[in-house]
Amino acid sequence: MTRNVARNITKNNDFIRQDYFQEDIWRVFRIMSEFVDGFETLSQIGKAVSIFGSSRTKPGTRYYELGEEVAYLLAKSGYAVITGSGPGLMEAANKGARRAKGKSIGLNIQIPMDQKPNPYVDILLDFHYFFVRKVMFVKYAKAFVILPGGYGTLDEFFEAINLIQTERIEKFPVVLFGKDYWAGMLKWLKEMVLKEGNISPQDLDIFVVVDKPEDVVKAIKKFYAPR
Repeated sequence: MTRNVARNITKNNDFIRQDYFQEDIWRVFRIMSEFVDGFETLSQIGKAVSIFGSSRTKPGTRYYELGEEVAYLLAKSGYAVITGSGPGLMEAANKGARRAKGKSIGLNIQIPMDQKPNPYVDILLDFHYFFVRKVMFVKYAKAFVILPGGYGTLDEFFEAINLIQTERIEKFPVVLFGKDYWAGMLKWLKEMVLKEGNISPQDLDIFVVVDKPEDVVKAIKKFYAPR
């Protein structure tokens, strides 16, 4: 009796391992398909800027209107605008790009909160995996513009500057928009992180901080002017 129980347990474990193996195989194919769809679509858009910001910012507020103007000026300067496709400042950026008759792109993420693309996205890609989506934001952007936001926005900002710091990617413009909003974080970076020796002084030059929509465009153009 004991041997039969042990034999059945072994068989069940073998089936479970096989199910997990099959699931992993299909996961690999899904990841590959997301990369292929992303590469195929975004390789056609030309030069672009990825814009990040809070999904909670309401239309009509100061940063919403400024975010729309930032995207409008970038689109007028010939840049496609890429966002996470959601509401708030992502919506503002897509709205500005469309108003300028530029390319308005959204990289939507499938999350439990069921993020729906905003109505100003003209080219939409859906992603299940955050890391695939992140690759698309970086690979096809000539610059990152970081509008006021929360954890997701901070994640994109710090990943970008970390990739530049560690020379995993070539340096490109990373622009923080809104001096008042970012002042506390910048103070902490200088007075705590730098002071403790956890970053170098030149690491603070990886990004710039601006306060006017036109200065976003100027910062990006200045970076590429010598090139």
